[in-house]
Order: sequence, then C-alpha cells, then structure tokens
Amino acid sequence: MALQAGLVGLPNVGKSTLFNALTKSSVPAENFPFCTLDPSTAMAKVPDERLDRLMVVYGSQKLIPATMNFVDIAGLVKGASKGEGLGNQFLSHIMEVDLVIHVLRCFEDGNVLHVHNAVDPVNDFENILTELMLKDLESLEKRNERFVTLLKAAKNKQASVFEIKKIEKEQELVGQLIPLLEKGDHQAIIKLVAQAKKEDTPLIPLLSGKPFLVVANLSEEDFSGTNYKQNKHYQAVVARFGEENVVPVSAKIESELAHMDEADAKEFMQDLGIEQSGLDSVIKTTYQRLGLISFYTCGPKEAHAWTITQGTLVPQAAGVIHSDLERGFIAAEVYNCEDIFAQGSEAKLRTLGLLRTEGKTYVVKNGDILNIKFNV
Repeated sequence: MALQAGLVGLPNVGKSTLFNALTKSSVPAENFPFCTLDPSTAMAKVPDERLDRLMVVYGSQKLIPATMNFVDIAGLVKGASKGEGLGNQFLSHIMEVDLVIHVLRCFEDGNVLHVHNAVDPVNDFENILTELMLKDLESLEKRNERFVTLLKAAKNKQASVFEIKKIEKEQELVGQLIPLLEKGDHQAIIKLVAQAKKEDTPLIPLLSGKPFLVVANLSEEDFSGTNYKQNKHYQAVVARFGEENVVPVSAKIESELAHMDEADAKEFMQDLGIEQSGLDSVIKTTYQRLGLISFYTCGPKEAHAWTITQGTLVPQAAGVIHSDLERGFIAAEVYNCEDIFAQGSEAKLRTLGLLRTEGKTYVVKNGDILNIKFNV
C-alpha cells in the first residue's frame, strides 16, 4: 500500500479547501463543523523541475510525474478520544496514515466560524494532540495489562528465548511511554517511537507517535510576498514548532490557482508576489518527510518519475515499474540526472565513465536514471 499523508485539524480551518487544491478534487468545503465525515483520499502530482528538464533532454513526448496520496480527515474536537464528534471513527482514520499534516488556522475572518470562537493555532494543535495522546494512553494501558498473560502463555508453550525477550522488550517500551503520555511529552514520544522502529521493537501503532508536519493556513493578504512573517499567529506557530517544520499556505489562493491554466496561474502569483506555490511546498516537504525519493526512466516516448523509499535496492525499484522486471532482474544501467544535465547525452556519460552497470546490491539514489536489463 502506498504511503499516505493525512490532513488533520479542528473544523473550519481550511483542510478540505487545501485538500481539493492539492489533489484537484471536489470534496465539500463548507462553513460549518463536520462538513467532512468520511475521509477522502486522492493523489497529488509531485512537483519536480528535474523531470521537466529530462523531458527536454530526451525530447520526450509525454511527462509522467511521481504521485503521492493525501487523505482529508474530518475535523477533530475536544473529547474525540471519548467519542465526541464521532471522534473514535476519526481517530481510526488518522491511524491509517503515515504522516500527519496539522492544518492550523492563522487567519482572522469573522465570517468563518471557529469552534472555540478565537483564533489560536497553537492552542488548536494542543487540543488535537491531547486527544491523540489520551487515545494512545488508553490503548497502551490495555496492552500493559496483557503482558503478564502473554509472558505466562509464552513460557507455558515453551516459546523460544527470542520470543520471550521480544515480549519483555515491548513491555519495557510500553512502561516508558505511559508516563510520557501522562505528562504530554510529545517530542520524547516521537523520539522513542522512532527508536523502537529503528530497533524493530514491537509496538502497537500510536497516533501521537506519527511523524508530523504543520501547515499554517493564512489569508490571501498575508500570503502575498512575505507578509505572513509579520502575522502573529504564524509567528506563534514557528516559535512552537520551528520554521523548518512549518509550511505557510493560503488555502484560498491555492484553491483559485487550482482552477487556472498554467499561464494565468503564473501571472496571478507574480501579481501577488508569490515565488512558489504553497501547495508545491506542502507536497515536496511531505514527500521528503515520508522518506520518499524519485528515480526516472527516460526516452523519446516519455519521461517517467517513479517513487520509492530511501534505501531501496535496484531490483525492488525495478519492481515498482513492473513485477516482471524485479522477478527477472539481471542488472541496471545507472546514471544520475545531474550528470546528464551537465554533459548533455548518454554517449558523453559513457565516455566519462559516468554511466555504469550495477547489480542487485545497488541502492538507488535520488535522481538516478535506470535502464533495467531482465529476463523472464
């Protein structure tokens, strides 16, 4: 299953408007709570200037960009962990995504309702995070109660030392996480969950342990140029999360851009002093946070970007193109797009030794161009 990023936030913060712009969809986006009930999933094209350049180099007739999945999840409210506002259902939707994108309202508008009657994005985040942690605490406490039974059963059936150690390791981890959840130490939870994943320690999925990104949804006026840097709500969000974790966006502007052709959109952005679409920043940052990279297959028919996770071996990358390529993999001709941009042709790359043949142990790099040799 493809990795997914879920848009999460309180009602009426602009999630559905942003989702529609991201994915060119038409999910209802109205000025009342719980306009979105069921999660909507759609693909967004990953902006990639390298692919545009490769299309020119190869004279490709067609360009096929990489894509990634976004999910629009209904607005959460206080008490969601106890079922308020259909909270249990919504929390289960968050559990299914790999990255949580917190959409925080950073604009003032008396015509758009706010569930707490005041714009305070950091407080909004804390309210959502509290619900995630309360649900996680409930889940871990139930899990903790079962360890005595699990260990007894493992020993009675004479399980291996490895299996018993595995249960004990999970028990220790759960014992460390419960007090962190009680204190609300989000950073420590994320760090511990990431470490557990790295060490392959078993752990039930945690809502508050998922990697996250913050999107600051601004007004049209504030997103023009760099006006948003003077927005007090944006400043508060950056102070809380760090600038590297916050993507400024105006969902309203992006919604308008999504309905324009490329030339009109470019002119509109220039008029507003916008150098890069906020959506492009959201997609690119999400792609990176999920540990995704792109490799390419190129020729006169098409320039095609393919998505893999960092650390993927070349046979598995070939399998992304077609299962037969992985099954019958022999070798791959490999070179990086930056090399062909510099040298201009495959012939020149061969002369310089920059085009090489790699076997099954090669780890594909971001920007690699592959020509797979196989036999089935």
